[in-house]
Amino acid sequence: MSEWSDQTAEVLRGTLDSPWPWLVLFAVIGLGGLIPFMPSQTGVVTVGTLIGPDPGMLALLALLGACAALLGDCLGYGLGRFAGPRTRTRLLRGERGGRLLARAHHLVARHGTALVVAGRFLPGGRVSSTLASGSLSFPLRRFVALDALGAAAWAVYVTALGGLGGAGLTHDPLTGLLLATGVGTVISVCVARRRGMTADASGPGR
Repeated sequence: MSEWSDQTAEVLRGTLDSPWPWLVLFAVIGLGGLIPFMPSQTGVVTVGTLIGPDPGMLALLALLGACAALLGDCLGYGLGRFAGPRTRTRLLRGERGGRLLARAHHLVARHGTALVVAGRFLPGGRVSSTLASGSLSFPLRRFVALDALGAAAWAVYVTALGGLGGAGLTHDPLTGLLLATGVGTVISVCVARRRGMTADASGPGR
């Protein structure tokens, strides 16, 4: 099993010499600003795990992730600002998506700066926060500046998860990937639960 894992990892590492995996990852991260639950974090963590302890390549991965996230968020902002409510509703389908967008509207109206920066760390929060920012005409220059900060923080965070998983378990990349992904998931769930408790405590009308 370990030999198979090592062989698979070596094959995947070899594909990183081609531009195509990087272009696919860029597209996945960018589309994450429009489509909920795109595997943006998983993709970056996976590539970071394959790269392992290579600071130069990890820095390139973080830069690609930040640029792709910023571009996708700006597209989401544009849709929120110029598309009708029906289009925004379709992007967040279902009753849960509607509640998420309504809460994002409320939070952007009250805490726009914090939500633009930190929304991407919440499950489903990236799409809803960008759409809400656009539909509420949050100032574009301010949005881009804050979103660039949030995108950079997110990219460094997920790249570090992958890089640490690859560096700590160089001889067992599959375990490193599972560990890094699990840690990222636990952190996201904890942030979401804390955000939910804070929102419940403040109440929608306050």
